[in-house]
Amino acid sequence: MSEAADRHADRLAEQLREMILIREFESRVQSLFSDNELPGFVHLCLGQEAVAVGACSAITDDDYITSTHRGHGHAIAKGLDPDRMMAELFGKETGYCGGKSGSMHIADVDRGMLGANGIVGAGQPLAVGAGLSIRNADSDGVCLSFFGEGAMAQGTVHEAMNLAGVMDLPVVFICEDNGYGEMTPAEEQHHVEGFEARGDVYDMPAERVDGMAVDDVYEAVSDAVDRARDDGGPSLLICETYRYRGHYEGDQMDYRPDGELDEWKERDPVDTLAASLVESDELDESDVEAMYDDAEERIDEAVEFARDSDSPDPASAFEGVYTEEI
Repeated sequence: MSEAADRHADRLAEQLREMILIREFESRVQSLFSDNELPGFVHLCLGQEAVAVGACSAITDDDYITSTHRGHGHAIAKGLDPDRMMAELFGKETGYCGGKSGSMHIADVDRGMLGANGIVGAGQPLAVGAGLSIRNADSDGVCLSFFGEGAMAQGTVHEAMNLAGVMDLPVVFICEDNGYGEMTPAEEQHHVEGFEARGDVYDMPAERVDGMAVDDVYEAVSDAVDRARDDGGPSLLICETYRYRGHYEGDQMDYRPDGELDEWKERDPVDTLAASLVESDELDESDVEAMYDDAEERIDEAVEFARDSDSPDPASAFEGVYTEEI
């Protein structure tokens, strides 16, 4: 095997490990929420792991991302610590935001994670701001901005893409097209066939990608990132994927046609990649089992950390409300 083929296989194995960790995190969150251990709401990305991992594998620790209310996978793929993420979901002071953000607003600016966001379409203006800061700093950085196809109807998204195009900012807009905006099929919300056509409006490269294939996502995002670093401006990627759970935990999913979920699970991004690596002798079954065991142990530790952490002092609710400097 050539050196390039070895690197490719090693990357895929690491991406599989990362997707398994996200799946274990999300599956555990689902269980904890159903047992009433977690406050607030949770929106799970089970089934969409390949988009988060494929995209974030194409950037560095110094680059930025903006996320959505369905952002646990993005956060883990960007390198955030599952311990502190789980503590945040438990509302504990050891969480990334001191227990104030819950599931939908986890952020870690030091890691370049500029925040999940409960407001649909609110992350794209932040990404443009990050792109402008990169430009002003004369850096070669880039910002990935994740959003769902439902956000394509938000004015903030159009304004952000327009401004990024006008200013040739290093932003890669990544639409996770899972077919539903909350409970409404995409074709009932949008009078356009193929969201990639929106790229023409803003004169930016646009491409539809198989969001269930981590390698396809990685290659497409890598090309867009390289273009952005080379002053080529923004890009739009439509990653076709599927969420296995409802819009939120508790959603009965009555709006989905019978058999649709099973059809998508036949293309499961984790199982498909694992089978491919085993078939090509890059891994064996025991390697994959070990990845699942390691992920389960890691999430066990995260849950224990969260449960053992203290709740925040009620007085901390007033911290971070106003700046101390003018």
